[in-house]
Amino acid sequence: MRVEQAVWKDSKGWQPEFRPEMGESAQLVLLFGSRSIIEKQQFFEEVKHTYPKAYVFGCSTSGEIHGTEVEDDSLVVTAVHFQQTPLKGACVNIADVGNSYGAGRALADSLPSEGLRHLFVLSDGLNVNGTELVNGMTDSLPKGVIITGGLSGDGDRFERTYVVWDGTSRKNTVAAIGFYGDSLQTGYGSLGGWDPFGPERLVTKSKANVLYELDRRPCLELYKKYLGAHAAGLPAAGLLFPLSLRTYDGQERIVRTILGVNEEEQSMTFAGDLPEGSYVRLMKANLDRLVDGAIGAARISWPDRGSSPCLAILVSCVGRRLVLKQRIEEETEGVQDVLGEGAFMTGFYSYGEISPFRPGASCALHNQTMTVTTFAEEGRPS
Repeated sequence: MRVEQAVWKDSKGWQPEFRPEMGESAQLVLLFGSRSIIEKQQFFEEVKHTYPKAYVFGCSTSGEIHGTEVEDDSLVVTAVHFQQTPLKGACVNIADVGNSYGAGRALADSLPSEGLRHLFVLSDGLNVNGTELVNGMTDSLPKGVIITGGLSGDGDRFERTYVVWDGTSRKNTVAAIGFYGDSLQTGYGSLGGWDPFGPERLVTKSKANVLYELDRRPCLELYKKYLGAHAAGLPAAGLLFPLSLRTYDGQERIVRTILGVNEEEQSMTFAGDLPEGSYVRLMKANLDRLVDGAIGAARISWPDRGSSPCLAILVSCVGRRLVLKQRIEEETEGVQDVLGEGAFMTGFYSYGEISPFRPGASCALHNQTMTVTTFAEEGRPS
């Protein structure tokens, strides 16, 4: 397994100069970039010409990750050659199948199931119910297939998001790469680090990912009461105060973040479901615990301290970036410290993260977490 990277920055051009070595041997090229670059498909033809046999796959972001650096207005290009691991890809337009659950099923059904070990998925970040998308994929895939990935971003604007598939930027789209065979070693982990505050509230009225009432009170009214002066900045301000969700005692809590508000209905739309009868609490940032969460996710994803993976894809939430601000690279540096200097790191800041919490757990949509997916092949170069 070999990896090479280049970054185009609006202020500096290509760093380093774009002189790739892999060419036709690359099977996968990951593109993570700002909306302006992805929307204009800037440099896509150059990348496709350079890696003519690769899946060109990626999305728009709320910040691009290259090593330990977190960038804006950049395009991070990561080309990968697998020595023994076949890949298959698929793409679905959500509108063509009617809903997010159907998109998940259609995506999974588009891929051969024999030998499938891991699925990395990227989705539209605004026009999708991430919970239903994950449920659709899980219901259609063979048992034991791991799903990781994330929802594309658009800074803190929440206007338009894109998925890149076959070297073309697409709206309302979900795409995935399937990894096959037993030679590939993959790891994954997802942790948060937010502190709960205030009382736990019962979800008394909701429909899928739209929340109407907590404790039989309009949820938006109650939420604004807790936010105080921050309420004027909704929905973006909601990234600073997500909800933690549990559906039954003993469940590991899942974090949900806001995508939009409806003043007329006094409702709030989240990236994933909040079922009636579940319980939620508000959460606020603890900067040190956020960084510790990223480090913990890396440790779960790669427990072998005597070696490094070849590649790590980091999907972290835009809310974490808004909170950590100038400290944001502490979480990527913490991940690199765990994985070692031998790991190439790429990824993006997202509107939602897809992963099990840890090995053995069910896949779920998360918000406000750092999710790390690691890759290595047997016989990888040292």
